[in-house]
Amino acid sequence: MASSKCRWKPPEQWDDWSEWIAAGLHARHRWRLPVLLVGMLFAEGRRTVTTWLRAAGVADDFQSFYYHLSAIGRKIEPLATRMLSLILRILPLGDRVLLVIDDSPTKRYGPKVEGADVHHNPTPGPADQPFLYGHVWVTISLALRHPKWGPIGLPLRAMLYVRRKTMAVIPKSRGWFRFATKLQLAARLVEWAAPILKKAGKTVWVVIDGGYTKGPFLRRVLKIPRLVVVGRLRHDAALFDVPERIDPRRRRRGRPRIYGKRRLSLAKRAGQRRGWREIEATVYGRASVKRYKTFLATYRPVGGVIRVVIVKEDHGWFAFFCTDAGAMVKEILETFADRSTIEQDFHDVKEVWGAGQQQVRNIWSNLAVFNLNLWMHTLVELWAWHRPRSEICDRNDSPWDDPTRRPSHTDRRKSLRREILRAELKSLAEKWHLPRKIIALAKNLMTLGL
Repeated sequence: MASSKCRWKPPEQWDDWSEWIAAGLHARHRWRLPVLLVGMLFAEGRRTVTTWLRAAGVADDFQSFYYHLSAIGRKIEPLATRMLSLILRILPLGDRVLLVIDDSPTKRYGPKVEGADVHHNPTPGPADQPFLYGHVWVTISLALRHPKWGPIGLPLRAMLYVRRKTMAVIPKSRGWFRFATKLQLAARLVEWAAPILKKAGKTVWVVIDGGYTKGPFLRRVLKIPRLVVVGRLRHDAALFDVPERIDPRRRRRGRPRIYGKRRLSLAKRAGQRRGWREIEATVYGRASVKRYKTFLATYRPVGGVIRVVIVKEDHGWFAFFCTDAGAMVKEILETFADRSTIEQDFHDVKEVWGAGQQQVRNIWSNLAVFNLNLWMHTLVELWAWHRPRSEICDRNDSPWDDPTRRPSHTDRRKSLRREILRAELKSLAEKWHLPRKIIALAKNLMTLGL
């Protein structure tokens, strides 16, 4: 049905995927979601919703599509569940999967944008602006290792953080009543994704930055059985030694100690010249030798024993932890390094797909458009996962570029667009018997325009 409403005919595989995700919506208007996805693929310039509709060829029905966005926003969880099940069905993930949690802002303008407020700016830039006005999105992503291209992140779902004082401005008719902190939103995302992955027989690891190494998040997610968390510690983290094991025959009444009596100082251990070891690990796509120290400690936000790893770099030292005390140092370092995939996701979603440029005011519509940008990123990565480099990008016209560099997300998006346009050109040539010069001109125009 989507193909008859849309200007472009996507590949059959893409059509199946988009219809599978859209099945989580009401049957009366689920056909609009695949149309929106194709419009997002071919949109150029400022990526507003109107640009999506123009690219899809359904601008005359703009009002219905705008109403449809609000319906998508209220169905984010079932749609994201179908996206995650699609990934499990398509990709060989292995026995252990890695979830990444982080948050990122999108700038918005205008006082009528629901849920927007002043937030700290994580990337001030040359202007050194400490604050920005817009939305903050707590996002969960699936970090995978591509056999040829290294670590790649597949964004799954985002939740909107709304400040408590901002909730009073949102109309009550929206039904947005419940306040939640970033830590609570992050815990909800893990509680949503982990059971789905465990049901598929996967062991779940979660990697976080220092901003989420706090008790309200850690204590909540660690209630999930056999879930492992890897993160970064503050330099002044309150660590204690591991209490000595007491013979049960000599133990006194009461519960045995969980935390040790002696306080451990990360700064002192990092400052000592003795005890450093070296290990080779693949971090950020490259094999490198790291100097480290490791030991066991107890940490109250975790509620027990953790494995601590201190890494010494030329510009300082960093401390990481893992809730699995038996984890190897190499896998802890490589796991935390794969956290960078979500940073690349945020860059691609904003620069390639234009997240934050959609001019919608309704809070549910804002939730819908940001998650749609995340899902477009994931779908394009899925489409390009098993395709060779030569099919995705051709650097013959760029002799200054590194031919061995892995294809960017923009390259994958352009490759999908070229495939759709070639299929359209082939169907026209078979139907109308176009001259060779016209076909060659069309191919050259596709190369220049994409």
